[in-house]
Amino acid sequence: MKIGLVYPQTEYGSDPVAIRDYVQIAEGLGFSHILAYDHVLGANPDRLGGWQGVYTYQSAFHEPLVLFSYMAGFTHQIGFATGIIILPQRQTALFAKQAATLDVLSSGRLRVGVGLGWNQIEYTALNENFHNRGKRIEEQVTVLRKLWMAPLVDFSGRWHTIQDAGINPLPVQQPIPVWFGGTSEPALRRMAKIADGWMINRFPRPIDAQPALDIIRQVLEEEGRSRSQFGIEARMAYGDGDADVWTTTVKEWQEAGATHISLNTMGAGFDKPDKHLAALRLFADAIGL
Repeated sequence: MKIGLVYPQTEYGSDPVAIRDYVQIAEGLGFSHILAYDHVLGANPDRLGGWQGVYTYQSAFHEPLVLFSYMAGFTHQIGFATGIIILPQRQTALFAKQAATLDVLSSGRLRVGVGLGWNQIEYTALNENFHNRGKRIEEQVTVLRKLWMAPLVDFSGRWHTIQDAGINPLPVQQPIPVWFGGTSEPALRRMAKIADGWMINRFPRPIDAQPALDIIRQVLEEEGRSRSQFGIEARMAYGDGDADVWTTTVKEWQEAGATHISLNTMGAGFDKPDKHLAALRLFADAIGL
């Protein structure tokens, strides 16, 4: 099982040197990948009508592909995963181009996690339809893969038309792996049909995720897909720094068939970059990374 990190961008700050230190230390410690969340806009909680979202305009988010492009220049092996890009907010061909460029410049180290999102304010600001996002994402994934695998594409769908055109350069990975987020039954069924894996963002232990895993396994079987073709990525909170909890959690997910797990140091009370870095070292040492 590959062990990576959730980049703590809402707490880590924007010092370019500190960001460089983070990714180089992570790679040096042996972490397999860095996962970054995505939000384009944050809302004002005092806005007319109120706001119930987890994040506000005061929550810092670097755009993941730009962030990873910066990080890739300081590293050689560590992978990068968007966890998750809100794909229906974005122009599909443009995102295909951006992701392909990052994959080329990082020598094939990108994994794309996509999802529908929940922030209607972002959709409105980006001039995209919040209400048909579930239907559109399936066509978007089809278009992404076609653009990543062929120099010229002809495609005519409900939301996309490409007439004998393509991106250049193509990515190193053809296609770039596409994983899905989400926990609703429609999302689980959709990902089991067309995704390369599931990024779990809600269930802290395998026992909590078991009903969802059962749905995924059932649909994989119905679609004639092997379980080995589908990855599972769990997320683990740093918590209070209990090494026994860490090792138990890693073991449980490994036994449940997870292929990846990402440690999240946000929410553990670290108010400075060096505290996040110290936490990485403690965790890596505790689990024998």
